[in-house]
Order: sequence, then structure tokens, then C-alpha cells
Amino acid sequence: MPLTKEKKATVLATYGGSEKNTGSIEGQIALLTERISQISGHLQQNKKDFSTHRGLMQLVGKRKRLLNYLQKHNLSGYRQLIEKLGIRK
Repeated sequence: MPLTKEKKATVLATYGGSEKNTGSIEGQIALLTERISQISGHLQQNKKDFSTHRGLMQLVGKRKRLLNYLQKHNLSGYRQLIEKLGIRK
């Protein structure tokens, strides 16, 4: 199930600064994290859904690349974001 407009707006307002700022790296990472958590929940119930598993791996890879970019260009922003999202312990 995709994210609703309201959910996207709240995530972008929380992490991206503004709900209209869809291009911010922080907002993109937060949206990917939301989608990853939804798909993970789906896969816990449907263990043999291999096509969704492949999509999940693609999303995780994309988030990893964005996090690496953020880490190289804005280390303090990277540390704040992973603290807020609770990833990369």
C-alpha cells in the first residue's frame, strides 16, 4: 500500500523542513524509510512474496546511497537524521 498524501506531507514537514520540499535529501531518506517499514511488515506476513522482497532490496540500496551522499556532504545533518529515524545503530 503506497503512502498517502497526508502521510508524505507530514514526513516531509518533519524531516525535510517543508512539506513542499520534496527534493531534500533528508526528506527523501525519511520517505524511503517509511516505505521500507511498510514493506517489511508486509513481508513478515507474506514470506513467499519474492517480487516484493526484490523491491524492498532496491529501496534499501537507494536509501543507502542517499545516506552515503549525505554523510560525505553534511556529516552533522547525517548524524541528526539517523538519530531521528533510528537507523544504523
